[in-house]
Amino acid sequence: MEKDSADATPSAQARTREPFVPGALVIATLCNPREKFWGMILALATEGLSLSGAELASFEDLAVMVRDGEPFTPAIVFFPMHRIERVELDLPDGSLPSLSQRFYGKTGLEPSAALAPSGRDHGKTRADLQNSESHASKERD
Repeated sequence: MEKDSADATPSAQARTREPFVPGALVIATLCNPREKFWGMILALATEGLSLSGAELASFEDLAVMVRDGEPFTPAIVFFPMHRIERVELDLPDGSLPSLSQRFYGKTGLEPSAALAPSGRDHGKTRADLQNSESHASKERD
C-alpha cells in the first residue's frame, strides 16, 4: 500500500524534492582537472556550487588530523557549473558506510560540525569542536 504524500511531514517532503540544500553532505565529481571533493553544501546556484570540505584524496588525512586534535580549517571552495560533472549525496551504499559515517567513526565528531564555516572556527581543534557541539546541544535542551 502506498503512503499518501499528504501524510508526510513538510520537512520530509522538502528533503525528497530538494536533497541538495545548504547543509547537505555531498561528493562532487569535477572535470578539467578531474577531482573529487567531499563536503557540505554552502550554496547551489546556476552559477555553481559552494562547498566547505576537503579533496577526497585528503579525506583520511583530515580524519586523522581531527582525531589527533590538530588544528584544521576546511576548504571553502566555489566550483563553476561547467566543472561539475556530478554531485551525489554522501549516503551509505549497502553495507559500505558513507564518508560522513566513516568520519564520525574515526573522529567522534559530526561532519556537519567540523565542516561548518565560521570565522571563529579557523584553526579549530577536536576539543574546540566538541565544546561547541556540547554547547549547541545544551542550548537545544
